Amino acid sequence: MIDPRRLRILRAVADHRTVTAAAAALYLTPSAVSQQLAALEQETGHALLTRSGRGVRLTAAGEILLGHAHEVLAQLERAEAELAAYAGGSAGEVTVAAFATGIAEVLAPAIARLALDRPGIRLRVRDAEGDQSLPLLLDGEADLALAVEYRGAPGAGDGRLSVLPLYAEPFDAVLPAGHPLADLPEVSLADLSDADWVGQYPGNPCHDVMQLACELAGFQPRLVHSSDDFRAVVALVGAGAGVALVPRSALRGMDLKEVQVRPVAGSAPTRRVFAATRRGAEAHPLIAPVLAALAREAGRLPAH
Repeated sequence: MIDPRRLRILRAVADHRTVTAAAAALYLTPSAVSQQLAALEQETGHALLTRSGRGVRLTAAGEILLGHAHEVLAQLERAEAELAAYAGGSAGEVTVAAFATGIAEVLAPAIARLALDRPGIRLRVRDAEGDQSLPLLLDGEADLALAVEYRGAPGAGDGRLSVLPLYAEPFDAVLPAGHPLADLPEVSLADLSDADWVGQYPGNPCHDVMQLACELAGFQPRLVHSSDDFRAVVALVGAGAGVALVPRSALRGMDLKEVQVRPVAGSAPTRRVFAATRRGAEAHPLIAPVLAALAREAGRLPAH
């Protein structure tokens, strides 16, 4: 009989690619993880991992078992959801990992509404960049993630997740007030190919959007200044340090006196925002109302 707790360890190793990183995510020692994996190999009668450089990768047998692990762990999430519903499920805490503008756009209004409609649900928010919330969710450090699509993100068919699309928003070009293109009604990215750029650090989903949009326009952006704080990005542009692409919602409420914001000509780069839970947990009586509240607030956002 396969111990499902060991399947969770196998999935963590598959996600993190090293025993040490998986152990840290699970709050175990590396030796404990290794022992559990060895026991799992004995239970199955197959080698599940092989060394790959400084890390590990799953064998063919390991990949087969991982697919079943997704199903088993999702079913356990469903069991917990049904038991919680049976017990009432009217009160408890839900931890949400979310990025800053997602918090401002939909999560904070959802919290305010839930305080009126479902006062027994307590939300605990963890500020996490758009590429960090899903790992927190999958590692069990959050119950729900508010995330954005990014290069390398788990796809729609990922067996570990249940995904709820919320909203999409364009990126606008942000130019210094005196820029030669600042008076145009919209800006072609190709016309900014010789400019210095201000953007996010590699790994941030918005960095990927900038890179891909510029590549599609036929050039590699010359990234001179980096910050993951949009206010800092806008301030640098206002100081004449370069140009930038910024999600439209991030610009709301900012001081834009020193910059000009213009739509991007043609097909504008877009940020798609979604909520995610571990598959099977979306029906949990504490999580389902939070998902519904997020969807309701996303539906109230101004059309872009």
